Amino acid sequence: MESFALSFASMVLALAVVIAIAWVLLRLLRDRMQPRAASGITGDQTLRFVRALHVGAKERVVIVEHRGARWMLGVTAGGISTIAHWPADTHQGETVSGPDATDTERP
Repeated sequence: MESFALSFASMVLALAVVIAIAWVLLRLLRDRMQPRAASGITGDQTLRFVRALHVGAKERVVIVEHRGARWMLGVTAGGISTIAHWPADTHQGETVSGPDATDTERP
C-alpha cells in the first residue's frame, strides 16, 4: 500500500510540474504576442485594423494602418498581397463611411 501512495504522490507532483511549466510558457507567449505601451512600443508602431470587405468565400480586401500610413491588402487562403499604399500625410481628414465602418473620421 505504501508503494501505491508513493507512486500516486510522485505522479501528482510530476503532473503539477508539467502544468506549471505550461502555464508559465503560455503567459510568456501571450505577453510576447500582445505588446504593451510599457514595453516601449508606441501607438504608431502597432498595426491597426481599419476596415474589411468580403469579396468571396475566403477572399477579402482589408485596410490596415501602420505608423500613420494606410495599406490596402488582398487576403486569400493562399496568401496576402499589397493592393495599394497611402503614405502617412495623404489621408489626413478623410472619412471612412458605410455600414461596416469602424473608423469614422481621421484626426
